[in-house]
Amino acid sequence: MCPERPNHPDSASGPDAASGGVRWPQVASYAVNAGDWCGREHDEPEHAYRNPFQRDRDRIVHCAAFRRLQDKMQVFTGDFGDYHRTRLTHTLEVVSIARTLGRVLELNEDLVEALGLLHDIGHPPFGHAGEDVLDAFLRDCGGFNHNAFALQLVRETEIRTPEFRGLNLSRNILDCQTWRAGKQGVAPNLECQVVDLADSIAYNAHDLDDALQLGLLDWHALLELPIVADIARSLPVASVRDSETRRKILVRTLIDEQVTDAINNSRIVLSACKGWTCQQVVQSGVRLGLSHAESLEKSELERFLFSNVYRHPRVVAARDHAQSLMSALLLAFEEEPSQLPNSSSHPLPGPELRVAIAAHIAGMTDQYCLRQHDSLVRRV
Repeated sequence: MCPERPNHPDSASGPDAASGGVRWPQVASYAVNAGDWCGREHDEPEHAYRNPFQRDRDRIVHCAAFRRLQDKMQVFTGDFGDYHRTRLTHTLEVVSIARTLGRVLELNEDLVEALGLLHDIGHPPFGHAGEDVLDAFLRDCGGFNHNAFALQLVRETEIRTPEFRGLNLSRNILDCQTWRAGKQGVAPNLECQVVDLADSIAYNAHDLDDALQLGLLDWHALLELPIVADIARSLPVASVRDSETRRKILVRTLIDEQVTDAINNSRIVLSACKGWTCQQVVQSGVRLGLSHAESLEKSELERFLFSNVYRHPRVVAARDHAQSLMSALLLAFEEEPSQLPNSSSHPLPGPELRVAIAAHIAGMTDQYCLRQHDSLVRRV
């Protein structure tokens, strides 16, 4: 949490705190409310009718890094077709789940939405495969972390005004993203926690959905999982014979059951926090999540996905190809740093140059990365 609350009209309590009619959501005492807003790194007038987190949401949605998520893979590359999730569709699905959790638990839905939209903005091309290559490339420079890179994007790379660099997001947003980059200590607030929870629920269910649709998983093998077998027993007879309907019911039921469990379990946890402030909840280390039984089933599903989807020969082959391509592109830029944008301002070969190259490539979409590879590597 911020060490000092700013003396600002928007920091007052109530739905119409600012003179222009800024509305803050009505939330529980333990949620982030108007009095918990920590201000921005650069002072600027607040909006007449949008609260700060609504402005943060809009700044994220309108920035270039967010738009690039539409052409960044989630798990499957474009070689698998165009049905499967991208980073953008995954982000929107996470936001949907997170907002549901936030609304039912009486948290600050505007903050939840902004955090959800931001949470994957730092992913490089080719997902975790690309991140592993960048991490190895920067081994002597501290490595690469997509959550930390997201902070670099919104604080330095993106520019929305000539007065300062970055999007000038609320410190509350930056604090949450900083925690996500290291996952050390307690989460800054409950809103941050529900976004993390929604992310986990979303990617398990949707990776399962994509893998089934792409023919990487067999339905009968899935039935070995208790969490799937329980859902299968409740399927309408007609849907059992229709693989597409069966898949869709499975995925939405899986999400609904986990969200319901998360809500019920979190309500039990929060029942002991009635009347607490956001800061008291943070200092007490309150954690929201699934029940123990649901967590065990979810972990079993994750192990199944790791063995049968993420290590599927087709996925491994695509991952290896992407990593080989990105490694070659990194070396090409290192050999010809003049190809970097504003190359005259970059340092001589060394750690700082590697950091600049990694940042440039991390901001690319999958397709732009491929085009750069064709341009810089294949021409040699």
